[in-house]
Amino acid sequence: MMSISSDVLNEPQDRDAIIRMDDVSVTYDSGDSYVLDDVSLAIERNEIIGIVGESGSGKSMLASSLLDAVPDPGQLSGSVEYRPVQDQNVEVLALEDSELRALRWEEISMVFQGAMSSFNPTMKIKEHFIETLEAHNAPVETGLNRAHELLEDLYLKPGRVLGSYPHELSGGMQQRALIALSLVLEPDVLVMDEPTAALDLLMQQSILLLLRELREKYDLTMVFITHDLPLVASLADRLAVMYAFELVELGPASEVINTPTHPYTRALLNATPNLNAPLSEMRPVKGKSPAPINVPSGCSYHPRCPLDTEECRTNHPPADPVTPEHTAACFHWEEARTEISLNYAETGTNDGDWR
Repeated sequence: MMSISSDVLNEPQDRDAIIRMDDVSVTYDSGDSYVLDDVSLAIERNEIIGIVGESGSGKSMLASSLLDAVPDPGQLSGSVEYRPVQDQNVEVLALEDSELRALRWEEISMVFQGAMSSFNPTMKIKEHFIETLEAHNAPVETGLNRAHELLEDLYLKPGRVLGSYPHELSGGMQQRALIALSLVLEPDVLVMDEPTAALDLLMQQSILLLLRELREKYDLTMVFITHDLPLVASLADRLAVMYAFELVELGPASEVINTPTHPYTRALLNATPNLNAPLSEMRPVKGKSPAPINVPSGCSYHPRCPLDTEECRTNHPPADPVTPEHTAACFHWEEARTEISLNYAETGTNDGDWR
């Protein structure tokens, strides 16, 4: 485990969380433009949490914030606590550069969008593993043995993959090799930003099955970021729905799918193909999501919402509890259940068949 300065260790408040974000914001233009707005989220140890929303909703910025990797000139504020063990906290935003470099691979690793652009095309896959191991002063032979095991776990032939250049592998093989590379230093948390976006449906489903197996074998916590709600719904334990750079609904995946409460979540589900509704009943989300420089006052969704009132236009809704584990930031979430119908059967239970 990496060495962390004592001045960034604090007593934990929530013993079940491995990462806790409190009031995290990312701003540009001297604070005038928000691309992440006051997000608080506790990520539980060994869970898979899905972060979903339209393109431009702030999902990727949330991922970057977890690793203090917001590109300049973005300004990151708030608190991101990492809990390597249950009796200590690491304040990520207070780490020195060397500590932060270690954390990003050894403790929290990230799979970025597009495996094809993540590998150096002039280097064989084995060289990427060696370079990563040497950069973190890890034993190369031991690391390569782990790489072989990880590649086999992902149903790849280690000899062929490690001896290949990236362009000699298919997109699915590259993506799985990138997942293996992200796990070679045995991190506790794996953050994946649209990891299956460029893959066909069959390969997407295959990778989801492999991720479940990896979570169980290596006791991983996973943050899976995607705009594809059906994809992550079949994988995640919990879903966090983002709109206009903030969280608007959070809860167990089965509850968010089968009893969605925020008007945006219901609209998003109605715009998504599913096996229980004909294509003619799909309804696109009306209007456009706001730009960072033009976020509406009050509830950011009110210009697109059929339930908006003067209260919505002037006041920002708090995250109300729907159930003990399910929250929605909406003044009218109870009305949404009756006023905004779904194009599939709402079960009101945790055993619906939308997925």
